[in-house]
Amino acid sequence: MSAIIIKPAQLNGKIFAPPSKSMSHRAVICAGLSSGESIVENVILSEDIKATIEGMRQLGAEVEISGDGSYRTLHIKGSKGTAAKVNINCRESGSTLRFLIPVGMMLADECTFTGSGNLSKRPLDVFYEIFKKDNIDFETSDGQLPLKARGKLNGGTYEMTGGVSSQFISGLLFALPLLEKDSSIRIRDNMESKGYIDLTISMLEKFGISIENNGYREIKISGKSAYKNAHYTVEGDYSQAAFFIVAKEIGNNVDCVGLNMDSLQGDKEIVNIVRKYDSGSEEVTIDASQIPDLVPILAVLASLKNGVTTNIINAERLRIKESDRLKAISTELGKLGAIIEEQKDGLVIKGRDLLDGGAVVDSWNDHRIAMSLAVAATRCREEIILTDCMAVNKSYPDFWEHYKMLGGKINEFNNRQ
Repeated sequence: MSAIIIKPAQLNGKIFAPPSKSMSHRAVICAGLSSGESIVENVILSEDIKATIEGMRQLGAEVEISGDGSYRTLHIKGSKGTAAKVNINCRESGSTLRFLIPVGMMLADECTFTGSGNLSKRPLDVFYEIFKKDNIDFETSDGQLPLKARGKLNGGTYEMTGGVSSQFISGLLFALPLLEKDSSIRIRDNMESKGYIDLTISMLEKFGISIENNGYREIKISGKSAYKNAHYTVEGDYSQAAFFIVAKEIGNNVDCVGLNMDSLQGDKEIVNIVRKYDSGSEEVTIDASQIPDLVPILAVLASLKNGVTTNIINAERLRIKESDRLKAISTELGKLGAIIEEQKDGLVIKGRDLLDGGAVVDSWNDHRIAMSLAVAATRCREEIILTDCMAVNKSYPDFWEHYKMLGGKINEFNNRQ
């Protein structure tokens, strides 16, 4: 199934938030670095999580998967760090790639990282600079994947801008405790995506690693640390719940449950953003620097807030995600009749009561674009055709099943008819 027809229909009912992809990545890696056996429960085997599991297996961890249905349990025995040459296929997962590059430097003599889709275009300059600093030999294809690296991290002080992806910092945080010497990561300016750093530090603590975070200006990591096995249940994902939270806000009768109100997930901010529109203001500004993954579904929300102009700012990093998400969501919502203007680092959106629909739209092979357009379709006058719809498998393979369960009307599209 590569394309579907989505007919306007109200979503009704209750849906449990799928488990957090961000937390699942982190738990698999920490368990794979631990002594003894760890248990990680409530895991969806999305394409991204499969990539991280396979990557840790390549690096020597033993992972057994049990359970039926969508939600699985992982039994993970940690790596002994004895790998020689490994080849890690990160598929389309930026988290897998950036998390496992430093980890691979610690567990293997030589690592080759490959990927597919837009992953090879996503920048890795931060690591290339570290490799040069630590005298690590590496080869790339004009700066892109495949990446082959040989050597070990030296530790010490790493300086970088806070404007880089938090995934680089998280990758270092997984690896640096394994060094003999202490290390620190110093941030020269304001840190973006702080919530993801919090998630990494929180997960490390669950597996016995203590990290000192001094206001996101300097993060100190003790060497000679040992990961300890743990039993962890993955909490609900605010990034995925956002699609249903927005669906309700634009007129659907759907409740998303199973979320931790005390979660450290940065995308919990979706709850506060929805409240902004209840103030009666004719203009709303959303700073996306800490919540980049929410922008596609926030664009849908803004497009259907009649009489309100929304300014989404500080979102330039979305241009190097699975797609250029600013261009993708503005282009596709524009086809549906949204009044949306793409800017260099954001979007300006004038809300309407309904969208027109009656168009063929594309996911740009991006899971968040696909799911956002599905939510928008519930408030269109006419049906839409969505191509490359199975991009959802990257993070939420059950999305279409759940969408239909709530009353969404979709049919496979055969353009030969």
